[in-house]
Amino acid sequence: MDTNTHNAKNFNARKIVIPVVILILLAVIALNSFTVVEAGHTGVVVTLGKVEEGVLQEGMHAKLPFVQQIVKIDNRIRKLEVSTEAFSKDLQSVKTVLAINYRVDNAKSYSIYKNIGADYESVLVTPAVNEVLKAITAKYTAEETVTNRSLISEGLTEGLNEKLNTIGLYITDVNIIDFDFSDAFINAIEEKQVAQQQLLKAETEKQTAITNAQAEAESVKIRAEAEAEANRLISESLTDEIIQNKTIEKWDGQLPKVTGGSGETFIDISSLTGMSGGSESQSVTPARATPVPAEGGEG
Repeated sequence: MDTNTHNAKNFNARKIVIPVVILILLAVIALNSFTVVEAGHTGVVVTLGKVEEGVLQEGMHAKLPFVQQIVKIDNRIRKLEVSTEAFSKDLQSVKTVLAINYRVDNAKSYSIYKNIGADYESVLVTPAVNEVLKAITAKYTAEETVTNRSLISEGLTEGLNEKLNTIGLYITDVNIIDFDFSDAFINAIEEKQVAQQQLLKAETEKQTAITNAQAEAESVKIRAEAEAEANRLISESLTDEIIQNKTIEKWDGQLPKVTGGSGETFIDISSLTGMSGGSESQSVTPARATPVPAEGGEG
């Protein structure tokens, strides 16, 4: 192969390679001249290490290739799970597992990235959760933390927003997943519940006995009132004539006798019949009995 032929081949190769390289470079430059911000995100523009004010919203945006970098911040609601330990008002150790829902304010994405960085969750949110939880837990006894879960959750939401809203972080919801206490405290609570149940049972039995006694007393009262009312009605319905007739009906035919001090026996007929022959009562005076002499004695 002569020199001319070799040179011709090299020239032809360069004619092909150079355009290809140029096209590749243009493609790379073109690709780095545009960026796409996904839905629910904002783009923070960093020019040669300097964070620009303002953010890029969702969609396609142009940028300076190799000079500007677009940092994408997720502005959707994110979930953070935090496990921490705090002391209650009665100095009991309370281990708490929380689920925190929060989001980043779109307009403040650039300031958060500029002042804190992309790791704002571990730098800001987690420490704030620990601090606010310790402050709220100290207001309640260990037992009250269980019965006031909703109040503690609301207090956490309010306290975290007070600390983080000015930065651009918003707490949307706080869920208390679990409370955990020491074994000694759990045993004490169980014993207390057993004692309360026994006391409640005794109180219930006492109230039942009182209720039964009151019911019985009321029943006796009602019967007594009914009987008194019946006696009153009977008493009002009895006249002197009816009483005299009842007395005569029950007379067995024997005349009553009353013995006076002198040994005489008087019989009052009018007291039985209710009829007097005149204005004066009639009476009979029997003859004195003649004593019978004893045997062997004189008459």
